[in-house]
This record gives sequence, C-alpha cells and structure tokens, in this order.
Amino acid sequence: MFDSRQLASAVPGAFRKLDPRHVARNPVMFVVLVGSVIATVAAVADPSMFAWAIAVWLWFTLLFANLAESVAEGRGKAQAESLRQTKQDTMARRLTSPDHEESVNGTELRAGDLVVIEAGELIPGDGDVVEGIATVDESAITGESAPVIRESGGDRCAVTAGTTVLSDRIVVRITAEPGHTFVDRMIALVEGAVRQKTPNEIALNILLAALTIVLLLAVVAVGPMSAYAGAEQRPIELIALLVCLIPTTIGALLSAIGIAGMDRLVQRNVLAKSGRAVEAAGDIDTLLLDKTGTITYGNRRATALHPAPGVTEHELAGAARVSSLSDGTPEGRSIVELCADRYRLDPHSSTAEDGAEFVPFTAQTRMSGVDILDSGTVVHIRKGAADTVARWAREHQGTVPDEVTATVEDIAGRGGTPLVVARGAEIAGVVELSDVVKPGMAQRFVQLRAMGIRTVMITGDNPSTAKAIAAEAGVDDYLAEATPEDKLALIRAEQQGGRLVAMTGDGTNDAPALAQADVGVAMNTGTSAAKEAGNMVDLDSDPTKLIEIVEIGKQLLITRGALTTFSLANDLAKYFAILPALFSGIYPQLSALNIMGLATPQSAILSAVIFNALVIVALIPLALRGVRYRPSSASSLLGRNLLLYGVGGVAAPFVGIWLIDLVVRLVPGMG
Repeated sequence: MFDSRQLASAVPGAFRKLDPRHVARNPVMFVVLVGSVIATVAAVADPSMFAWAIAVWLWFTLLFANLAESVAEGRGKAQAESLRQTKQDTMARRLTSPDHEESVNGTELRAGDLVVIEAGELIPGDGDVVEGIATVDESAITGESAPVIRESGGDRCAVTAGTTVLSDRIVVRITAEPGHTFVDRMIALVEGAVRQKTPNEIALNILLAALTIVLLLAVVAVGPMSAYAGAEQRPIELIALLVCLIPTTIGALLSAIGIAGMDRLVQRNVLAKSGRAVEAAGDIDTLLLDKTGTITYGNRRATALHPAPGVTEHELAGAARVSSLSDGTPEGRSIVELCADRYRLDPHSSTAEDGAEFVPFTAQTRMSGVDILDSGTVVHIRKGAADTVARWAREHQGTVPDEVTATVEDIAGRGGTPLVVARGAEIAGVVELSDVVKPGMAQRFVQLRAMGIRTVMITGDNPSTAKAIAAEAGVDDYLAEATPEDKLALIRAEQQGGRLVAMTGDGTNDAPALAQADVGVAMNTGTSAAKEAGNMVDLDSDPTKLIEIVEIGKQLLITRGALTTFSLANDLAKYFAILPALFSGIYPQLSALNIMGLATPQSAILSAVIFNALVIVALIPLALRGVRYRPSSASSLLGRNLLLYGVGGVAAPFVGIWLIDLVVRLVPGMG
C-alpha cells in the first residue's frame, strides 16, 4: 500500500489539496482547515511548545486526509498512464468509394467513416466491423494476451482504437468522434476527472456536516461556560476539542473509499461509468443472467453416446471420433474430448487417418465426415443433423432403426441436440450434445442467495429445457423463450416492486434492458449499442464477473459503514481524554473520568490530537483495500460490524492515547 514510489507521487498531491477551494468540498475537513489556521495564528501570537504542537498536528491531520485521497487517485493515474500509452497518432485508410481509399490521420476520422485495416495495422478509432473477420490483439486495453475474433454481422463486431489487427482484412465503420473514444473515456474515469458523489455518499456527507455543526455549537458554548465557572479556556484548546470530537476519521477517508471502490473494479478489468453504478451493485436485489456463456458454456458439448442396435459404444465412439478430428467447432472438439476421456481413444490423428479425406461441414449439407481407407476399402463416415444423415444413409441403401429415431426424439424433447453418426450405409448411433453448466456455478448461486439476491436465468430455450438447466444450476427462477421485450418487462416489474436489478448483455437486442437495469454490464466484445447502454463495461467479456461486481459493490458499502462506525465510536473515547483535562480544574469530581491516567491536561489534549491524526494514516490501507466481505445476511453483517468496528472504535483510542501520552509526558513542559 505504501511503497516509496507511490508515496513520492502522493505526497505532493496531498500538499496541493490544501487549497481551500478543494478542502471546502468536505465540510468536516474544512472545519479542520479553519481550526488549523486559527491555531497557527494563536501559536504565533502566544508561542509555547503546547500551542505549536497542537497547530502542527492539526496540519498533519489535514495532510493525512489529503494523502488518503491522493494515494487512491495515484493508483488510478498509474492505470490511466498505461492506457494513454496505447493512444498513438495513426494513419487510417479511409474508403471514399467501394474501390478507392485515401490515407488520412486518425484524428481526422468522423463517426460514420469507413476504414480498411489489414494484418499488422492499428485500429485508428472505435467502431464496428461491417465487412470481414480478423483476429485482434486487445492486450493493450484488456491485459489479455490471447487474441480475439472480431467479425461483421454479429454481437462480436466492436473494435477499440489502439488495438492491433493480427490477421486478415476488415472494414470498420467509425462510431466515435476524436477525443471521445473508449480509451479517452477510460482515462478520464480512472483519473477521477468525472467522478461524481453518489447518493449514499452525499447523504453521509450531509450527516457528517450536521454532526460537525452540532459539535461546533457545543464547543463554542464551552467557552462562556468555562469563563462563568472561573476557568477560561484558551481558543487553541477549544479548537483541539472540536477537531477531536467531529468525525474527522471518516471525513478524511470518505473520498478515498469511493475512489478505491471504482479502482478495484478497474483492476478486475471492469470499467464503471459512475460511482452510482458501483454502489447500486452493492444493493442489488435481483440478478438477471443469460444462460448461454454465463451459466452454461457458450457452446453445447458432447455428453453421451447412444449406439444403434448391434453396435457397441466403443464402435460408435470410434466413428464419432474420426468424423470429428477435422471439425474445428467447439462441438466437434467436445466429441473428440468425450471419446478420449470416456473411451480412451487418442485425441490426435493416427498415420492412417492423416491420409484420409475429410469432408467439412457446410450449411447446405448440414453434416461433416471423413472418407478413410480400411483394409483396402474406402469407408464413408458421416456425422450431422438427424434428418440429413438419415437421408444420406437411405441414398446408400441403408435404413434408420426405430430405436435411433426414438433416441433422436427423446434428446430433442429434453432440449438437447442429437447428431447421428453413419458408417457407410449403417447408422452407428447418436451423439448427444447438451448445455453443460459451468463448474462451481451452483455454489456461487448459493453465495448470492446468502447475500439476499434473487437470481433469474434468461434463455431462449423452451420451458422444459430451461426448467431442467435452472434446477441443475440452482437459480431461483428462469425466463424461457425470452425476447428483448420480455427482458425489459421483467426488469420493469422487478423495479416497480422496489427492487434493484442487474443484468449482463452483449448484443444490440440487449441494449434496452441494459439501459433499464440499475446495473447494466455490457461485454467489451459486444456491439457499440450495448456498451453505450450499460453503465459498466467488462473488458474481459466474462459474464460471470457480474457476481464479482456485486461483491465489490457490497464491499464498498460495508467499508464505508464500518469506517463510519469506527469513526463515531472513536469520538466517544476521546471525551474521556479531553473533557476531564479541560474541566477537572473547575470540577475536581471529573478527575474520576481520567481512567487512562493521563499525565496533565496539556498532554491529554495533545495526545488526543496526535491520535486523531495518526488513526487516519493507520486506516488508509483498509480504506483502499476494503473491508473483507463474506456473503451473509444483513443482520449478521450489521452485528459483525458493530462488534468489530464499534467496540474496536471505542477501545482503540483508549490504548492509543494512553501510549502516546507516555511519550508526550517526556517532552519538557508537557508532563
């Protein structure tokens, strides 16, 4: 948290933040600033070791508060600098007609322009691929070294300025004006230039300001009361009393807590467009998740083999494997993996198979396969849609057993995908493809349920398939055969019931629901419309990260609540240090409250002021890291925070002030 390089950049920022115009944004710290100025003037007018010590430590209190904010901002600025390095002045090949292009500077591009990018060239601006397919290196933006596929006509068409095309040729329609690209917005957000206070933060600021005003009036009244009692208090002592009693600890850390919450998202490659979105994530009641790619794998996988009568499972596995060796689709690879894992068949081609003639899958034939030489005879093996392979078998004088037809109908009825395998004219059996729930999803939904969050699976599947997958995954509810209008209606119904809703999406058809949701997380691989509609963008395009986002939001709220509890509890203990010191000369009975055994009134006041400053420094790492969050009910979280940070907040000053007093009393004139 406090390496030398970080401090070197944060300390100058802490001094710059002493500007009254900056401090005035925080009412609590503004009172400390005014008190520091008055204490300094008083120390100059009536110099003493005590007066100067109070003045210096009041300034330290301000600096430590600024340091917390400066350290939090420094981490964001470091991230922004790495992003800024990705911005380069690039030349773009702008299309002026289908057959003609011109070379222009990337800064001259405007929304709607078409540009051509080929392998090895930088993408000059944010846009959508409208022609072609290519692999793109987005490591400069996401930190992920593996290239990604970007293609026209789908939900994976968005490209980002500053990334590099690694293969092929694409045509991109620019969607952002210069200076308003995705990277520009990221830089502004992580630097904090557009961070606004959230509603909860504003409410807490109002509470702290109200407490400060009440305590200010109380301390002002102490002066006349003391004079009436015959022991007038010096202004510098009253200032010390005020600064120690107002909630300076949470006032100093409040901004850093909010900044750190957004930075924790950035560290996980999630860009929050506002602090409001992070806080809303912590209060989510309902979580909407797409089934495909979130709860289940993005593509169906081979889960079972059903041999035809007279065919063994091993024979079917051999035919299914060899027909899938050249199949580069996820489904084809999963068949090879199933045969290797369950039937111990080599997942790689043998020497004989290397010479085979593979038949690729096409949309017209709806099947793929291989023609392989076996004992001097060419054997035709085919795998594909049930009706297509059945027709192919009949054309070769084969038949389709009734058992195979029944198996196909059963798999389809359960929401699976049946692929029929034929060896020559003989039907070998059926490969069952199914949606496979990702490992650990059920446990994560148990965690969300413990947080009090209701989960809803969104899918285009039929109700029976949706019900089966929802039961296996452990979600609370599901919406089957969902259309964009259905998603929007569900979100609005939840919100009308007073609940906050989060969802993920990547397609243009998800944009209305993403915009309506309280927390809409758009995938970076998705369309520009989806990214504009959401209030968060996941640079890794991992839909399950929404669960982490919820946890980070809750951690932000818990951290703020815990440190607020600690700060207010701190003030209670300081009463026992300062008030007896101020009034024991007037009312000797108050000496009984000096339970810490502090040496003198001056050492007690100075020790409390020093502790008040140092506790801010001690809590900066916690404010930046966040209080550890464990999924549990609101009541148990409240009880834990009250016990740990409430009782701890009362006990810490007693120990801290007593230890500091042991040192202060050694200073001449203090003991």
